[in-house]
Amino acid sequence: MDDNSRDWLLDGDVSIQFQVHRDLLGESRPDLQARIADEGWGAAFLAERHPQGHWGRGFYQPKWTSSHYTLLNLKTLQIQPENKDIKRSIEIILETTKAADGGVNPAKTIEVSDVCVNGMFLNYACYFGADEDQLKSIVDYVIDERMEDGGFNCERNRGGARHSSLHSTISVLEGIHEYERNGYTYRLDELQSAAASSREFILIHQLYKSDHTGEIIHKDFLRLSFPGRWH
Repeated sequence: MDDNSRDWLLDGDVSIQFQVHRDLLGESRPDLQARIADEGWGAAFLAERHPQGHWGRGFYQPKWTSSHYTLLNLKTLQIQPENKDIKRSIEIILETTKAADGGVNPAKTIEVSDVCVNGMFLNYACYFGADEDQLKSIVDYVIDERMEDGGFNCERNRGGARHSSLHSTISVLEGIHEYERNGYTYRLDELQSAAASSREFILIHQLYKSDHTGEIIHKDFLRLSFPGRWH
């Protein structure tokens, strides 16, 4: 990395500084990570948390400023995983949104859970150290949603999709990665198998192209944006 690029990145939010030191410069800077909750973007997100423990109007409303996406953002910023307020917010989701199929489900009118949401939930819930027993039904649900082509699609149990989605598959992959990285073991071998087939599914599509025509599936796949969201 050239000096100008490094200096530009290190002038950014403290969460960027921490990750640049860790991932690009090979330096451990826990002092920077400790500041994420008190400065910049991390502090701004935490300031919007309601006393009842949620952001927005709850788990998934309004969509992009809800607890779900705020917690995903806080994980992406790499705020310290020991944060007690965040841990409590995740506990509330687990206590109040479990559906009959075992997944977390924010919907009032749709009985089946969404595998994208559950993949993302595993991503941040595992990072922040959620109780493994509370995650078991979510793991069961995710494994049951694996499709024959090796990936995942949130429309499988809703609209009868027969081909996996890159959006859903990467969301589940990220959840499995955090699950394994943080030492969870329940049905881990099956999750690892699902991760392997999911990676193969993505590679068959060359990350962002149709496996039938070779065309770019959606132009937004070529954007570099933050937060990353579905694209």
